[in-house]
Amino acid sequence: MIIYEFKVKGKDKQYRAINDAIRTSQFIQNKCLRQWMDVKGLSKYDLNKYCAVLAAEFPFADELNSMARQSAAERAWSAIARFYDKCKKKIKGKKGFPKFKKNCRSVEYKTSGWALSENRKAITFRDKKGIGTLKLKGTYDLNHYNIKQIKRVRLLRRADGYYAQFAVDVDIKVETQPTLQVVGIDLGLKYFIADSKGSVEPSPQFYRKSEKQLNRVNRKKSKKFSAERDIAKTRQSSNYYKARVRYARKHLRVSRQRKEYCKRVAHSVIQSNDLVAYEDLSVKNMVKNRHLAKSISDAGWSTFRQWLEYFGYKYGKVTVAVPPHNTSQNCSNCGKKVKKSLSTRTHVCPHCNYVEDRDINASINILRLGLSTVGHTGTYAWGDLPSWAVGASLLSNGESANQESPVL
Repeated sequence: MIIYEFKVKGKDKQYRAINDAIRTSQFIQNKCLRQWMDVKGLSKYDLNKYCAVLAAEFPFADELNSMARQSAAERAWSAIARFYDKCKKKIKGKKGFPKFKKNCRSVEYKTSGWALSENRKAITFRDKKGIGTLKLKGTYDLNHYNIKQIKRVRLLRRADGYYAQFAVDVDIKVETQPTLQVVGIDLGLKYFIADSKGSVEPSPQFYRKSEKQLNRVNRKKSKKFSAERDIAKTRQSSNYYKARVRYARKHLRVSRQRKEYCKRVAHSVIQSNDLVAYEDLSVKNMVKNRHLAKSISDAGWSTFRQWLEYFGYKYGKVTVAVPPHNTSQNCSNCGKKVKKSLSTRTHVCPHCNYVEDRDINASINILRLGLSTVGHTGTYAWGDLPSWAVGASLLSNGESANQESPVL
């Protein structure tokens, strides 16, 4: 499964119709979730049938394509299934009880309700929402694929406009010549990555560099916010919504910079090595540290990991996630534990007098752990399918699905 994204061009009337379709999809998703809460023992098939009941009861729901309604129900069931799965596995902490959607930004169609033009440069939506024909702006060419290979089409709203995403069922594996190289990489804040060969990649810190501009735009947005209108529950001024869009576009730019950087580095690492070992970091727990949360979020470790797994699957390379426990503390030369704080950036072993950069020492330990699991990738480390390739449906935020590698 591969996802192609195009920017769509249309008239204001069509954009309003897209917003209406998104709100309807959100309404159906929340209704299905409420139905699951009220009636015990419902299955995924029961929620799909409930969509027809909603269409008969609400005229605006009937205007949305039937398969788009089913996609909304599947989104609700996806959250329910994740909750059930965490309960069965007895994962510690919160199990992620499904929540009602407040700000949905996309609507997803399956194999009906839309049609591509003859040259594949425009798409027409045939339901009663009145979206009509939208031009597709992008460099990808859909003429290489059969229409039956397109399993899902999603309309997505972002701060800088509207986009169409196509989920194409195609095998993307590419045969490459072995490089006869292996590497372990350590993710950090001083360096974005440090590998076992001694090379380092600087941390770009896109958010830190744009923080002053973001704060300035945020202050301008706040000045246009009216507390009196908020108390009276009336709409804010048009200038406030324009300022909010400008603020969102700034954040979107930073997010895209980080994504492209992670993509470039991950592609370079995969192309240069046959096996890549990396830390199985729990970023969700690490950002709870209020002193490092901003820097960790700015680094984009999870994004880098997703692209690393994607390119590893595409080019037939082995990617192994290893537990990060003591990889920075243990000496890569003698194996003895040398305690050090985060501020200590140089590893100095008192047992064997080995001196090395802290991150490079950790990357060597990571590579050693990764090599010890090779041959067991189906059981203990990352093996068959990367996270982005699990299932044909897309997430509600427009990004690919995520799945953590099992720990040793």
